[in-house]
Amino acid sequence: MLAENLRTVSEVIQAALAKRTEKKQTGDTVCLVAVTKNHPAQVVSEIEALGVQNIGENRVQEAKEKQEQLGHAGRWHLIGHLQTNKAKLAVELFDLIESADSEHLLRALEKESAKQNKATEVLLQINIAREPQKTGFLPEDYEAMLGKLDALPHIKVRGVMVIAPNTPDEAVIRSVFRRGYAYFCALKQQRPDIDYLSMGMSGDYPVAIEEGANIVRVGTALFGARDYSNRGY
Repeated sequence: MLAENLRTVSEVIQAALAKRTEKKQTGDTVCLVAVTKNHPAQVVSEIEALGVQNIGENRVQEAKEKQEQLGHAGRWHLIGHLQTNKAKLAVELFDLIESADSEHLLRALEKESAKQNKATEVLLQINIAREPQKTGFLPEDYEAMLGKLDALPHIKVRGVMVIAPNTPDEAVIRSVFRRGYAYFCALKQQRPDIDYLSMGMSGDYPVAIEEGANIVRVGTALFGARDYSNRGY
């Protein structure tokens, strides 16, 4: 079943790339992040055996327990909100923190990265739709943060992360993703080493790819519905 689901997701990714109406600065390939939150550790091994090496987790503790069972094979992405008191563990466990969503958090990550003598890779999460229930830099706070990045020598910004509103209106979703791509292009103009635009989840990743995403975060379409009944995270 997992192999079949992966084949379907891969076909959808290629179809979405083919629908792009212009060449994107994000390139013409897409990194699939398999989101394993609230699934048992064994699915990490199963998806990696099928060739997917990028693993997404929402919670630091869940990633810690899975890595204690499996080791640190592959490349681990933190895609959920990170509390500053877990910055130390996040720096240790994750290869890319996609959800860097505030100056306060970035400074905590800088402090812990310096202690560990590590360059921590992050994406700046922007709350383009200004949804109060979601984290992320508001656009004006994001712009203000850009001028402060050079003061964080252990933080390596790789790009931007965007979450679209949960709505059936594709025009609204597409508009948010289009703005996300514009933010990516502007950031890349300032900082040429920028290369990642993470947008799109199981319900909207084809639209995200059409609008320029080169990372998509897919869980349910690969692993099916999550079981929250017996998880202690």
